[in-house]
Parts: sequence; structure tokens; C-alpha cells
Amino acid sequence: MSNPQAIVELTHEVRRLATGKINEINDINRETTFLALNALIEAARAGNAGKGFAVVANQVKYVSKRISEITTGLNKELAGSLSTLTELGDSMIERLQSHDGQRCADLALNMIDVVDRNLYERSCDVRWWATDSAVVECLVDQNDASADHASSRLAVILDSYTVYRDLWVVDANGVVVANGRHDVYPVRGHNVSSAEWFRAALKTKSGADYVASDIETVAPLRGAQVATYSTAIREGGAVNGRVLGALVIFFDWAPQADAVVKGVRLSDEEWQRTRCMIVDSSFRVIAASDSKGILAERFHLQANGKRSGYYAAPNGTVVSFAVTPGYETYRGLGWYGVVVQRLA
Repeated sequence: MSNPQAIVELTHEVRRLATGKINEINDINRETTFLALNALIEAARAGNAGKGFAVVANQVKYVSKRISEITTGLNKELAGSLSTLTELGDSMIERLQSHDGQRCADLALNMIDVVDRNLYERSCDVRWWATDSAVVECLVDQNDASADHASSRLAVILDSYTVYRDLWVVDANGVVVANGRHDVYPVRGHNVSSAEWFRAALKTKSGADYVASDIETVAPLRGAQVATYSTAIREGGAVNGRVLGALVIFFDWAPQADAVVKGVRLSDEEWQRTRCMIVDSSFRVIAASDSKGILAERFHLQANGKRSGYYAAPNGTVVSFAVTPGYETYRGLGWYGVVVQRLA
């Protein structure tokens, strides 16, 4: 049974055809009965001359009656058997959808959980590095030597943490004063005061707070897709110190997310009929195993308030999903893991 859905659809089609053809036979048989009745009437009018014709008409009437009896019996027996067969087929498909749907919902949860655990570490990194003495002092001293020293320190961090595109130190006016990859991304002197992640960072209440932003492309990073994390840099690196500026870290989203959605544990056969995605809280596709629609497509997920589940879509696929569970102090941004699969 290589394609249960096709078998069930064929069963429904056979039932439709059988019912239609039996109805056509009944229609023709009614016409035959009507013609036989007219023939009997004409034979009666013809008297003795029509007796032979009446015999033929009576035989036609008898045959028509037998056809009616056969089609009635066939309709009753065939309709009943096909009805049972289609019900069994529908039930089989429902069980398959239930089994595969729940399994894929578990896979969707695993995807988003991996993402959450990864991004939790980013939320820790940004708060920790904002207290680094080189980072703090470059905003206090406001000179090239301090900025160069801070950039060198950020470069060392980037060498160890390869999941980042760049790290920026931004002063209170929104000017980038240091970054770890200034030879690749010459952003020092750029004003980013209009960026939401910068404004929100300056408003954090303490060094324990941070800002996590949805996936976006950043032009100064050559249009890279990044997850941006930011927090305030405070005087003395103290939790409640005076705000001096902001540290902004850009997580290199695309390759990390690609590894997650393409690393789902599916067989080669299943991958032929499956699409795995991460979508944000507005259902924008931010990662996809087929690499299509990223940051452009909106997937109309019907979660209906559920944190996890599955449903049959009108196009015949089963959509399984799970919302971000969060991890430790990282609550997540309302993202979903989504697995869309055609039945085998």
C-alpha cells in the first residue's frame, strides 16, 4: 500500500461512478418500460392483428422488470459495500494523519526547542560581554585607542564564538564606536539611533535585562539575516550603573537555522514530501528546509490558540506545529516550529 490517500480517493471515485451508471441504467429502463406500455396500448387497438406485437411488448415489459430488480439489488448491495469501504478508507487515513501528525508535532517542538536553547545562550552572551572592561572603558574614554582596544577584544570573542556576524559598541547618541570585524564591516562612525534594538537597549532597567529582536537583514552587514540581541552598557559594568550606550550582537541566523530545519530526523522518502519551517509570531517564514520564501512568505498557520498540534489542510497535507517553549530565562518570541507533510 504505497499510497493510502490515492486508494481512498479511487474508492470514492468508484462509488461515484457505480452510483452514476446504475442511475443511468434505471433511466434507460424507465424509458423501455414506457415504450413497452405504449406498444401494448397500440397492440390492443390493432385487435387480432396486434396480438403478436403484444407478446413482444409483454416480453419487453418482463425484461424491463427484471432489469429493474437487478439494478435495485445491485444498487443496494454495491452501495452498501462501497459505503463501508470508503468509511474504512477514511478511517485509515484519519489514523495515519493522527500518527504522522503527532509525530511531526513532536519534531516541530524539537526544532523550536533547539532554536530556543541556542538563543538562550545569545541572551546570556550579550549581558555578559556588556560588562567587559574594554567595552565599558571605550565609552568612558571616548578616544581612538580605547575604541581600538575594545574592537580587538570583540575580535577575540568572535574568533571563539563563530555563530556571530559582528559585535558592536554603540554610544548613547547611537554612533558605532567599536566593532569586532571592522575590516569586513567598516561601520565605525555609523549612526544607528533609529534602530529599535538600540532604543530598546537604552531603556533596559538593569544589566540583567536584554532585548531580543525578530530576524531581519542588516544592510551594513551586507544584508545578512541576523537575530539581534542588545543591552545597555553601564558605568563600571554594574548591574544598576548609569547607561553609557549599548552592546549589540548579531547572531548569524541563516546557516544556524538552516542546519536546524534540514536536520530534522526524517527518512529520505519522508523528505520527498515534507517541508520543515520556523515561522515568527506573525507567521513570517524565517527558515525553511526547501530554502524558499524566507523573510518573504507568510504561512497561514491555524494554531487556534494551541501550543502544539496538527490538522489536515485543504490541499491534502498534514500541518504539524509547536510554539516556542522557551528555555531557562529566555521566554522566546512566539515563534513556531512547523512541519508540512503529504501523506505517503
